[in-house]
Amino acid sequence: MSGPVHGTWEAAPAARWEDAFLSGNGRHGIMMFGDPNTDRIIVNHHTLVRPNGAEHARPPALATELASLQDRLLAGDVTAAESFTDGRGLQWVQPFHPAFEIRLRGPGTGEDDYRRQVDFTTGVITARRGDRLSESFVSRADDVIVHRVTGPGLTTEVTLDHQLPGAPYDLAVGEGALRTPEGALLTLRVRYPGSDRAYTGVTLALVAGGRTHTSLPGIRIEGAHTLLLLTRVRRHTGELDVLAEAEALRALLPESPEDPYDHLLTRHTTLHRPAYLRATLDLAAAPDERALPGSELIRRPKSPALLERLFAAGRYHLLSASGMLPPRLTGLWTGDWNTAWSGAFTTDANLNLQTASAAAAALPEVTEAHAALVQGQLGHWRDNARAIFGTRGVVAPAHTDGESGHIYHFSREYPLHLWTAGADWLLKPLVDHDETRGAHDPRTAAALAEVATFYEDFLTRTDDDGHLVIVPSYSPENRPANASWGTVNAAMDLSAARHALLTAAEYHPESADRWRALADRLPPHRVNGDGALAEWARPGLADTYDHRHLSHLYGVWPLDEITPYDTPDLAAAAHRALELRGAENDSAHGHLHHALIAARLRDAERVAHALDQVLGGDFFHASLMSAHYPKRDVYNADAAHTLPAVLIEMLVQSTPDRLVLLPALPPGLPQGRLRGIRTRFGAELDLTWTRDGATAVLKPSRTVRIELRTSPGAADAQPLDLVAGEDHVLTLGAW
Repeated sequence: MSGPVHGTWEAAPAARWEDAFLSGNGRHGIMMFGDPNTDRIIVNHHTLVRPNGAEHARPPALATELASLQDRLLAGDVTAAESFTDGRGLQWVQPFHPAFEIRLRGPGTGEDDYRRQVDFTTGVITARRGDRLSESFVSRADDVIVHRVTGPGLTTEVTLDHQLPGAPYDLAVGEGALRTPEGALLTLRVRYPGSDRAYTGVTLALVAGGRTHTSLPGIRIEGAHTLLLLTRVRRHTGELDVLAEAEALRALLPESPEDPYDHLLTRHTTLHRPAYLRATLDLAAAPDERALPGSELIRRPKSPALLERLFAAGRYHLLSASGMLPPRLTGLWTGDWNTAWSGAFTTDANLNLQTASAAAAALPEVTEAHAALVQGQLGHWRDNARAIFGTRGVVAPAHTDGESGHIYHFSREYPLHLWTAGADWLLKPLVDHDETRGAHDPRTAAALAEVATFYEDFLTRTDDDGHLVIVPSYSPENRPANASWGTVNAAMDLSAARHALLTAAEYHPESADRWRALADRLPPHRVNGDGALAEWARPGLADTYDHRHLSHLYGVWPLDEITPYDTPDLAAAAHRALELRGAENDSAHGHLHHALIAARLRDAERVAHALDQVLGGDFFHASLMSAHYPKRDVYNADAAHTLPAVLIEMLVQSTPDRLVLLPALPPGLPQGRLRGIRTRFGAELDLTWTRDGATAVLKPSRTVRIELRTSPGAADAQPLDLVAGEDHVLTLGAW
């Protein structure tokens, strides 16, 4: 039987940009509509954010007022934090936007033998109509967009056009088209109003056969048999030397007779293909369903073939969106200048959910992109700590455009400047990666030390029992039923402080004693009158259950603070909290966050229900990129990128000293194979299962003793000794 499909296809070009197929290298991204005769290719770049004043924004200088706020909150003033502000209005981060559209206008044909597809193993998007073939990819090796059209008598006009939906009317735009020794050159320069910032698109056109004419706004090719376009985008201030850019593009081509497209593709796939193929999921789906186009398959929400393809597409899109930065709310793509929520990196939930599979699914490229965002903003995080809290160390923002890490996006209803858990939350994926590879990254170690230093300065107040108090405290993006948003001892803040201090102690033995002592003084979590883990540990603060965020269960996922094995009573309270949690506005990230936590709590039925809400809610476009809300409302990468993590977590979970197999497998998936998973104790794992049992093959890179768990009962723990370089096969019976 054939394996799962590593790509998707459609029988018609995209009519909406949301359905355009995607390719990217973590810097440049493209959205290809897919008509070889009259194609449209939207070009994106991670650096393209529109100045809106936020580029000059700084964190509020509130440190001198902090002690007074703490006094009032501890005295029972439940609205005290509403006045902890410098009076500014809500300032959104600089919005992410598309660069332009490459448009090819040619005579249409009546051919109906059409097919467009994207190959996840190469990142190549192809479209064929009759004898005309169009191919595009974004090179991870050479950071260039490559587009080739072939066919007899090729006649087309090529232009670059920034006028996509929502484009501001007052942009200063300059266009160029000229012949150079390197080939025909198209340029588009766009300067933002009232700013010294601009970006320029440069496209080098190489034509084989026929004639080429240059005249603004583009070029015209007549009677050719091949058109090769090489495109880059540069964000800059001042002027850009476009001729030098053209020379740089021409320098990418081989001196030998080798076909230039094939040369560039080989260099790209050498990097892309192994990364994509490191991990795969096979659910033994029916071949006829595997053969369906994506738009048909997503209408079959119960099909294992759909989960196979979404797992593959999620890995592909996540890899393609990650490079100089990790994925935004829209990944690396948008076709509209008015992107929802500014197309930001929303770090209080969405970013970590999207990158949740990186360590386990063997995508260090994604982790490195995540690290690049963190490392590039640590200076701003220090500014936040000093300005708002008067401390050393670092405090992370809940929203960033990728340029600024300053906290300035906050309001009465969203007092995001009070959120102190962000640095630990954002460093957790980097710690997971270190555990997987068995070595401490010195950059992560240094950042963890700064987080611990923040808590040394910030944790100065105590309660009547002598416990440290986190005040002010904030649980994104919720509030107690009987108090304002800014309050005391949010569960997420407690978990983050404890985890940050203990993890920093592991990385820095010389400071371990004082940081562990500080962690030991933090209060325990509270169980409320409903038997649920309370979102705020401060007695008297009532829970608000109907909310999309599950910040208070940070201790369950992604932390290992609360588990069914080590803390069964707290795990039961966490499970009760999950049962009581509503879906609020049906955001995709809420459903899948719910599934990740349910998997850690070994609740297969709840995992299946959360998946059903997403798969049956019409969240996916034909491109297999997702939406934020049901019925494909608001283009958003949360579901697309998070789904692989959910599928892994229900099959395999690991810590540095534990392996859990099949913790939350839904009954609708009776057989399958998960290959190439990396564990946090340093072993690669392949898992095969049927109704009759399962086999796991472990390939350890280091010698370690771990605990193996394979059934829901707490008594099933078994010691397992692994030796570096020696495969270990586990055989499990039916369950």
